[in-house]
Amino acid sequence: MKKRKKIRKYLGMALIYFCFLTQIMERGKTGPVPLVFAEEQNVQEQPQEAAVSQQPEFSLYAKSAVLMDGESGRILYEKNGYEHMPNASTTKIMTCILALEEGDLESEVKVSSYAASMPQVRLGMSKDDSFRLKDLLYSLMLESHNDSAVAIAEHIGGSVEGFAAKMNQKADELGCKDTYFITPNGLDASDGTGVHGTTAEDLARIMSYCIQNREFLEITRTPSYQFSNLAGTRHYNCNNHNAFLQMMEGALSGKTGFTGNAGYCYVGALQREDRTFIVALLACGWPNHKTWKWADTKELMNYGLEHYHCEDVYEYDREFPNVTVEEAEPENGRLYQEVTIPLLVKEEKIRVLKRTDEEVRTIYEIPEQVKAPVREGQQLGRVTYYLGERQIGEVPIYAAKAAKKLQPSWYKEYLLKLFFMEKELYFETEQAG
Repeated sequence: MKKRKKIRKYLGMALIYFCFLTQIMERGKTGPVPLVFAEEQNVQEQPQEAAVSQQPEFSLYAKSAVLMDGESGRILYEKNGYEHMPNASTTKIMTCILALEEGDLESEVKVSSYAASMPQVRLGMSKDDSFRLKDLLYSLMLESHNDSAVAIAEHIGGSVEGFAAKMNQKADELGCKDTYFITPNGLDASDGTGVHGTTAEDLARIMSYCIQNREFLEITRTPSYQFSNLAGTRHYNCNNHNAFLQMMEGALSGKTGFTGNAGYCYVGALQREDRTFIVALLACGWPNHKTWKWADTKELMNYGLEHYHCEDVYEYDREFPNVTVEEAEPENGRLYQEVTIPLLVKEEKIRVLKRTDEEVRTIYEIPEQVKAPVREGQQLGRVTYYLGERQIGEVPIYAAKAAKKLQPSWYKEYLLKLFFMEKELYFETEQAG
């Protein structure tokens, strides 16, 4: 009789545990937990406010002008800066950077009759003459020789048209929005597609790219340079006509230009401490106003130096709450224990050039809960930094540790433990009785 009672008791317990397991398994079939993202300070959702950048009022001579942050490409000031205009010999910064990237500086450049026919300003090369590519780049950038530009273009691109295609492709790659090159020297030109020219913004963007090249800087900063043709029959002396290099401390590079349609043009770079500024000017007067471009350049550069400073806006002391992991295996073996994992954010500098009155917005995208499994180091969110509407940085947020998914096998082991613990307790009670 006692044996039958024990069997009935164990069968009843097994039935209870079976129902219990079924209920748990059903609970595990819930749908995915949506990610809830929080924004702004204090990790609360708030409306974004567009920061309106206020421009100073300058009396510039140039019809089109831009002051750019040379690191981020952010426009700090513009006057008709997005208007397509002829840009004369400032075109040659693109010719130079393409030759540096795609050519062999020691290679031989043969002169065609077309290159030799270019108008002033010119080196005075003759048909079938030969030069070293490196030497012609000094001729191009220091004296702005038009014949050297064409000889370089034919050497690199096979023809002027082929080189122009490379110029336009490079402009697209750099993010230029309204640039169209026809000639490698910037002489006024037009075809069925458009007029040779660019915008002050695009020109500044090209220069910000060029100054990252050490050889470009070396060439454009050289005061004077002497070379010969490969035959050694003619000797040349080139002097740097970029007067801005002696005008301001930190002047880095630049290129002048002039044509009848373009007027006086200039693009230049200045680097002081941890700040880099680019100025681009188009149509900055016509003869006899050759010095206007220097006045405009200095005014814009000084404005940048006086009003903009570099600041690290990364929030080093920011702490984030743990994230709840749904359907995760409990660490302490208890069935309904809530599983949370800490977050890890890699510290990194987020430097931005800003005025003192400009504010940085921080957007936090952090899930309140995620579903298991979670890998250690898995990205779970991010922090994004904005200055106005421009994104200036993004920092990923990772899981600091892993969380396993709760499997049916875990339930089985858990119930077996409960069953045998109950059984041992029963026998201990029986023996005590």
